[in-house]
Amino acid sequence: MALHVSISNPSFLSVSGQNIRRVHYHSHSKQTIRAIASSEDLVTLSTSGEDKINLGGSDLKVSKLGIGAWSWGDTSYWNNFEWDDRKLKAAKTAFDASIDSGITLIDTAEFTGAINSETLLGRFIKERKEKDPTAEVVVATKYAALPWRLGRKSVLSALKDSLSRLGLSSVELYQLHWPGIWGNEGYIDGLGDAVEQGLVKAVGVSNYSEKRLRAAYKQLKSRGIPLASNQVNYSLIYRLPEENSVKATCDELGITLIAYSPIAQGVLTGKYTPENPPTGPRGRIYTPDFLTKLQPLLNRIKEIGQNYNKTPTQVVLNWLVAQENVVPIPGAKNAEQAKEFAGALGWRLTNDEVNELRSLASQTKPVIGFPVEKL
Repeated sequence: MALHVSISNPSFLSVSGQNIRRVHYHSHSKQTIRAIASSEDLVTLSTSGEDKINLGGSDLKVSKLGIGAWSWGDTSYWNNFEWDDRKLKAAKTAFDASIDSGITLIDTAEFTGAINSETLLGRFIKERKEKDPTAEVVVATKYAALPWRLGRKSVLSALKDSLSRLGLSSVELYQLHWPGIWGNEGYIDGLGDAVEQGLVKAVGVSNYSEKRLRAAYKQLKSRGIPLASNQVNYSLIYRLPEENSVKATCDELGITLIAYSPIAQGVLTGKYTPENPPTGPRGRIYTPDFLTKLQPLLNRIKEIGQNYNKTPTQVVLNWLVAQENVVPIPGAKNAEQAKEFAGALGWRLTNDEVNELRSLASQTKPVIGFPVEKL
């Protein structure tokens, strides 16, 4: 039994129906009180009244955790190369459950799936708004820096196509999906133009190295526009952003790090074992040998989760949130997953637990990331 209660005065605590006998106070930047009820169940109480953060130096407020829509409609990497009505309905329930849980940041892109995930997201938003006009959805999408796309006008043209698929007049966040082989200054100019034309509220990049990040930040700053985010591969078992100074640079410049693949494409959930590895392309990355070496870490994640009445998924997402200035965006295929992700918020691992998990993870050789990260 886990109970989440927000309180304004840590010196006084009253929980209806609970006889709390011992209270342990941990001083973190996000205060957390852990209390033991008479039933010896762990009760987690969050004193952080703010459930949203500003994205970088922009005025855009986002939920502390988002949802990735990469798998929606995809037949090239996810869904065993098939997309059908059952998976469509499941994706719709994932969207609704996310919004119901307060996870309002939904990340998509212009090139994903047999049915474009932007198209699906736009449909889901329209149906939701028809039932609840006040529903809040923060849309983040991306521009693909393909070699034949040149100049700032290509960014605006692609953005307008995305808006058409989404059925929206503007989006909250527009990102460069990866750095281009050439022409990056033009792409950054295009992002600035999108802000000035009111087509987006904030702009970001993705898979940017420290050097590229600093250049993009400086270029936008000259126009008075903040670089709000850098979306990179970041998880407990893929910590390249810590090693290549991307995380430190984001912190220094006030750029939010958005973490994609935060549960390592499902591997950190404990769902897969050496006897039951992932299928499809993931099976070539997360092999039985890799999963065998990962078991000590997975076992410890599970043990820590039991102390908080949390799942392994919620533990590894909380580990990322505990790094500060990080917004994880796990992919949700159905409502159950979306609800589970929401349970990663409202509590916090101790510093010792955060460090212990990093130490254990360091004993596992990291998997291969997205090649453009090192450009």
